[in-house]
Amino acid sequence: MQQYWKVGDLAKLTGLTVRTLRFYDQIGLFSPSGHSDTGHRLYNEADIKRLHQIVSLKDLGLSLEEIQSILKEKTYTPSDIVDIQIERVRKNVKAQQKLLAELERVAERMNKQEPPSVEAFISLLETMKLSHEKHIIERRLNWERRLDLLGDFLNDNET
Repeated sequence: MQQYWKVGDLAKLTGLTVRTLRFYDQIGLFSPSGHSDTGHRLYNEADIKRLHQIVSLKDLGLSLEEIQSILKEKTYTPSDIVDIQIERVRKNVKAQQKLLAELERVAERMNKQEPPSVEAFISLLETMKLSHEKHIIERRLNWERRLDLLGDFLNDNET
């Protein structure tokens, strides 16, 4: 027997907000497979797989319009999207490893009472800048989620 999740349950499972899921439905990006007798949205396993693709593509920085186009044209398979995510994580790990190595080099020189060279600091700053930019993007996404939660809370209290 097929399992179904209501929009609130799906929101809790995925960390997305009910408001976000409703918006995705409203724009035709992510619609439920069915509705209950009382009109509640019901999502199945195939819907969850599609949602994974949407969230993955959004995480890669694509706009909702771009995501909609990709999914409509079936440009990428779910396997392709997972492969893209893997490559992105590898790049992030590599960048963090580079930052760690730069910091360790500077710390080693400082521990030996040798002042690090200007080039070492420039290299460290460049590496930190890349890491910092990623952090800023993550914070922005976190704030967007919080604002969505606040909007859900306010909408629920209005009714």
